[in-house]
Amino acid sequence: MSETMSIVETLQFYLSYPFVRYALIVGTLIALCSSLLGVTLVLKRFSYIGDGLSHVAFGALAIATVLDISNTSIVVMPVTVAAAILILRTGQNPRVHGDAAIAMLSVGSLAVGYLVMNLFSTSANISGDVCSTLFGSTSILTLTKAEVWLCVIMSVIVAAVFILLYNRIFAVTFDENFARAAGIRANAYNMLIAVITAVIIVLAMNLVGSLLISALVIFPALSAMRVIQNFKGVVIYSAVISVLCALAGIVLSILFSTPVGSTIVAADIAAFAVNCVVGRLIKR
Repeated sequence: MSETMSIVETLQFYLSYPFVRYALIVGTLIALCSSLLGVTLVLKRFSYIGDGLSHVAFGALAIATVLDISNTSIVVMPVTVAAAILILRTGQNPRVHGDAAIAMLSVGSLAVGYLVMNLFSTSANISGDVCSTLFGSTSILTLTKAEVWLCVIMSVIVAAVFILLYNRIFAVTFDENFARAAGIRANAYNMLIAVITAVIIVLAMNLVGSLLISALVIFPALSAMRVIQNFKGVVIYSAVISVLCALAGIVLSILFSTPVGSTIVAADIAAFAVNCVVGRLIKR
């Protein structure tokens, strides 16, 4: 009982600081947006795009860091969005399959980013900088008010687009041929999904790092699919799982001084395991 009270008191103490509240707000919004797009990407078997774009974002971030650009989003955001469009266009080329296009951009960007940081970086701890970028860092706990507002605005835009275009995204997700026959511009909506995914990836880099971003997209969607059998239910339950895991991961990382990104992903893995068991019990 005393240990529980001690943990609660410690949590209340940390929550009195604005930077902790900022981290919780940003983490919740990123988790929510990731889960909304995650269901669509998993069902379209295009979930690996998150991993590919995160590596592109790493390469762009490395270049922005070497050029000493204070606001790295100015470089990272346009480059990642352009890569999303390029992946989609290249994937429609019969000579280059979608997974091959993602693999080329992913590996190439990761290699170029690491090479640039090694050749031109002025930091004395290059390995530490690279590790922090790939696996997440404490920068989520040093967010400024401007960065929080940027995340809030972008998250509202992503959520609004998904809600307003829900029916068309649903149609494109399950049957592109039917969507085209119904007069829906499937290619345009695929492009929109790719661009929004790129935006989410850039926002999530400070939270979980480049290598772990795909977990935010994939795990909540797969967890929800183990229990729920309809699209709308999967989207809603996926959002709930994602937000709860993000909050739990951030709180645990603050209380026990563990890496933020890895702790959130561990919470997602635990939620997936629980939902697998629940899903089997329901089927029985």
